[in-house]
Amino acid sequence: MDEKQQQRQQPPAMSPPIRGVCHNRRNRPLLPLLLIAAFMYCFYHLHSLSQFKTDRWADRLAAAHGAQPVQPATAKVPLEAHIMSKCPDARDCLRDLILPAMQKAHDKVNFTLSFIGRPTDNDGVACKHGPEECLGNIIELCAQELYPDPKSFLGFTMCMTRDYRHIPQRSLVEDCALEHALDFDELNKCATKDDGGYGVGMLRSSVRRSSEVHRANPLDLSESIY
Repeated sequence: MDEKQQQRQQPPAMSPPIRGVCHNRRNRPLLPLLLIAAFMYCFYHLHSLSQFKTDRWADRLAAAHGAQPVQPATAKVPLEAHIMSKCPDARDCLRDLILPAMQKAHDKVNFTLSFIGRPTDNDGVACKHGPEECLGNIIELCAQELYPDPKSFLGFTMCMTRDYRHIPQRSLVEDCALEHALDFDELNKCATKDDGGYGVGMLRSSVRRSSEVHRANPLDLSESIY
């Protein structure tokens, strides 16, 4: 009797845990996560490869048509003004067009000055307003070469152009150089280097540049380079 009562009071024996089943249940959610991760990796890799091929294809297509490849967004936009140092239109252009544009976008453009003239057969340059204008052009080109920051050479050029009738008088050049922190002696060395040959060479190159732009864009560029 006592033995039967003890058997009834003993709790039923629990079967041991099925470790294999529990282990599989814990790891079962990992499979979808692995599949999702693999899908995202493949998608990103294929998208990057496709974008690379598209960019290469666009560059090749542009080259086939003689165009330049697309430049990165960080590249500065070229901005060029073609002037004559003793021309009142140059004063108005710099004051009314170039200066406002540079004030708004100076960090986004690569600004340069080129000069209008006509190369001569004796390796010289003919300027519309005479030899004094040629010398004024050379002085302003020297300022651009020695002080490539537009804040310096453009400010100096605008100072000269405001009083264009007195270009290239020494007093005007000295005053404008002092106003914009340019070294007058360095400007003078540049303009007279190689007995003036260096400056004339710069001016011829600049004049050719203006002529090339005029041929590519036939607008009224000083009455078709007179």
